[in-house]
Amino acid sequence: MNTYLLPIFAVVFGVALAFISKHQKSISTKLLLSFSGAFLLALTLFDLLPEVYEHLEEKRTGLFIMCGILLQIILEFFSKGAEHGHVHIHKNETAFPWLLFISLCIHSFLEGFPIHEHNTMVYGVLIHKIPIAALITAFLIQSNYSKLHIAFFLVIFTVMTPLGTLISNTSELATAYIYIINAIVIGIFFHISTTILFETGEGHKFNLSKLIAIILGVGIAYII
Repeated sequence: MNTYLLPIFAVVFGVALAFISKHQKSISTKLLLSFSGAFLLALTLFDLLPEVYEHLEEKRTGLFIMCGILLQIILEFFSKGAEHGHVHIHKNETAFPWLLFISLCIHSFLEGFPIHEHNTMVYGVLIHKIPIAALITAFLIQSNYSKLHIAFFLVIFTVMTPLGTLISNTSELATAYIYIINAIVIGIFFHISTTILFETGEGHKFNLSKLIAIILGVGIAYII
């Protein structure tokens, strides 16, 4: 049951964090984003990647991982990088951001699939979604979108990951192709997490804090 509830909790916590931080991209949110990137990357390397290579032919596995990286690049062409904390919504814009919405939903849906075989991956998704949900909520609230549109955006975004997990658990088609899908998701995780880690911080003090957050993320992922 936790595999379904924890991703939902992550979004709810992220929304609350956006209100607590007064809708701003605070230093704590940036550090949490760095921690989540390292944590997600480490869990992918420690748990998800070895099993995919165990069940698929090596070259095909590499091909599917590259497909995942390319898919994420395509999604970010429309979302402008919201999956790793870059949300660009103009305050005066009133038209609903359908491209951002669809891109984020596809991303969230796919990241639910590895949770089927890897219970530890739910923690990677959990930590990843908290800062993303906080940043998305902050920008949505600062926009001119109606409260109904904002609520619709966040509710659908919230249920997409559990929906992906549900389909991976119950669909025979998903079960037959689970390792191929997981390889694609690995590529998505690789692109997102490395983009977060390679972003430069504001000043040496923040870079040191970011380094500590990254080391903690990797260390905790290894322990669990």
